[in-house]
Amino acid sequence: MACFLVPMGEAIVTSVVQRVVQNKEANAPRGGATEPGLTWSRKLGWLNRLLWGGTALLAFEHLWHGEIVPWPPFLTAMENPADVAPMLHEIATIGTGMAVFVTIIWLLIVTIADQKVRALPKVRVDSVAGGR
Repeated sequence: MACFLVPMGEAIVTSVVQRVVQNKEANAPRGGATEPGLTWSRKLGWLNRLLWGGTALLAFEHLWHGEIVPWPPFLTAMENPADVAPMLHEIATIGTGMAVFVTIIWLLIVTIADQKVRALPKVRVDSVAGGR
């Protein structure tokens, strides 16, 4: 019914956090060489794409099945007071479960990516600049 609202809420929050982190990274003083590895804003971008993509697919699926309509109250479960409790239960259980699952998958992706970056051979900055 409306399970996609929980991942959408998480996506909104992480999008705001990503923008704040990007601004801090852009304004951070750079001391000589840049720090190796992946930036937090890039990692949060991965999470945002996972969450927004899942939200879009779920919203489309709910629209396809007539559970979302383009007129208020937008969710057909809101039209009948008897359907509100099952909708809220679905949001709390299914929606939260999906958001947690996507976040766990993202944590695994970040862990693997960080390990791969750490495994890269270290290159000295002066060797890249022509060996001076």
